[in-house]
Amino acid sequence: MNAVLSESPRRPIRELPDELISQIAAGEVIERPASVVRELVDNALDAGARQITVRLLAGGVRLVSVEDDGGGIPRAELPVALRRHATSKIASLADLESVASMGFRGEALAAIASVAELNLLSRIDGEASAFLLDGRTGELRPAARSVGTTVEVKELFFSTPARRKFLKTDATELSHCVEAVRRHALARADVGFAIWNEGRLVEQWRPAPSEEQRLGDVLGPDFLAESVAVDWRAGPLRVTGRAGIPDAARARADQQWAYVNGRFIRDRVLSHAVRSAYEDVLHGQRQPVYVLRLEIDPTQVDVNVHPTKIEVRFRDGRAVHKVVRQAVDQALAAPRAALLAAAASAGTGTAADGADASAATAAPDAPAPRWQQPAMNFFAREAAPGVPVKDLAALWQPTTRADEPGTPWSPAAASATSDATSDAAATTSPNASRSPDLPEGDWPLGRALAQLQGVYILAENRQGLVIVDMHAAHERIVYEKLKSQMEQAGERAGAGQGLASQPLLIPATFAATPQEQATAQACADTLAALGLEITPFSARTLAVRAVPTSLAQGDAVELARSVLAELAQHEASTVVQRARNELLATMACHGAVRANRRLTLEEMNALLREMERTDRSDQCNHGRPTWRQLSLRELDTLFLRGR
Repeated sequence: MNAVLSESPRRPIRELPDELISQIAAGEVIERPASVVRELVDNALDAGARQITVRLLAGGVRLVSVEDDGGGIPRAELPVALRRHATSKIASLADLESVASMGFRGEALAAIASVAELNLLSRIDGEASAFLLDGRTGELRPAARSVGTTVEVKELFFSTPARRKFLKTDATELSHCVEAVRRHALARADVGFAIWNEGRLVEQWRPAPSEEQRLGDVLGPDFLAESVAVDWRAGPLRVTGRAGIPDAARARADQQWAYVNGRFIRDRVLSHAVRSAYEDVLHGQRQPVYVLRLEIDPTQVDVNVHPTKIEVRFRDGRAVHKVVRQAVDQALAAPRAALLAAAASAGTGTAADGADASAATAAPDAPAPRWQQPAMNFFAREAAPGVPVKDLAALWQPTTRADEPGTPWSPAAASATSDATSDAAATTSPNASRSPDLPEGDWPLGRALAQLQGVYILAENRQGLVIVDMHAAHERIVYEKLKSQMEQAGERAGAGQGLASQPLLIPATFAATPQEQATAQACADTLAALGLEITPFSARTLAVRAVPTSLAQGDAVELARSVLAELAQHEASTVVQRARNELLATMACHGAVRANRRLTLEEMNALLREMERTDRSDQCNHGRPTWRQLSLRELDTLFLRGR
């Protein structure tokens, strides 16, 4: 059957009625009760509040009430406050481009009033009484209240039942409201917050004298103990906060808070920068925990991207990415063993406090004396009497694999190894300046006692027993030395130094998007530094003609696509560094000391001392831990001592 669809009659272009406009705006701004809480708390903070109380019924569906002790709203401005695009935050385009307040769009109260019953009660200093505005009738009458503002929102979405059906259970909506307030509490330690639901106090955070105390109050003392302080400045940009140690990583990304000028945001540039700082210290797909605050010139960030103001756009995203990555990377670099030992020996506060104190006193421009350590050679089975053992720097050389079964060790071979790597042996660890000159009894990782099953090193320190995975630890040491030496070699060789590449006998072609074609053309030099040669094959096709030598057996097309995608989003130098680090990690894994390799006590102690001064030595290149501490209290518990 042939059905002929008749064309619908054309409708004329008309202005939408105000009520419908308000409903559309409400759909963009107000999604659930937590959206109301967020907007009202934003306004309270802009008003200078120092105490904010949120009262809820049915998780915010029946009632959301936000009380503050801010400056209040004058009587004459109360009716204006409920109009669309009415605000005191901005007055011109220049104000919008440099906005520093939490709110600025002038849509929140009007949007809320269009989908709920709203009452606005406020009093300013000097007024004889407060005034209550009924959002439905517009009636304005005197009322009792101290200086500040109370906004009551009742029966959310009562006029739009279809939208109310999309709300979850009261408990779920309550959890979202609490999270909305928690985000503000983490950013404003000087403000007190209280959350009540059905007349019961759910959460309360009193004003805190420091950001650290507020983080402990909101996230718990475990967060402080399992995180390191971040404080990094690069020109006009500054990054502060705390980054969780790799051991505290979670399966989900549900404990990640990022702020730009005090505003909680979700941004791919920031999240990718943080993740890249963790990339060789996290195991598998674990997600880091962090609270980071970025301070930036308001003119360099656009907050008027989304009605909910949770998204931003940076004018120089690559610079922001670089600074955030450096900030987190430097905070995670310091070995925790030394920091924990310093805190324990000082006897002040928690391990996290000690870590902060140590980091604050370690000036990068004033190196402290290096650890005193015996020399060693992991590739010697047993050191002959009178023959000096060699330094760790020689370990990664592929010509010195004397630890393989059946390969004898000789003084001549050790001497040749030493001569071939004299330059590498002279290279100090990047973290040497962080290691104080301590006596034997104060070594953070302790004094070696024995080797267990050819895999673990057992050591004793002031806290108790230390267990070290010798292969994982040595792998990190070799990896960090390789990175340092490659950076120095690159500086000496100039910008032309790149990874070795292998031409493909048959070029691998693939259909490329316009962005991939443009990236391949614009980043040809960067691709060459990575050992990749990608050239146009036709108008819509790219050809991979060469790949890094070590990846010659992989999927050339998949490699090319992933690298082009990275280059399109992030700074070229970051992509190059990541690719080189992956190759160096493979080299370090193959060059590190193997299991079942018998070590002398001298060699074990040398490995422990090198761990104490090597960046990121708490995890191997794959994110697995390299050592664990068993305290005397834990040992006493195992043996029921004191019971």
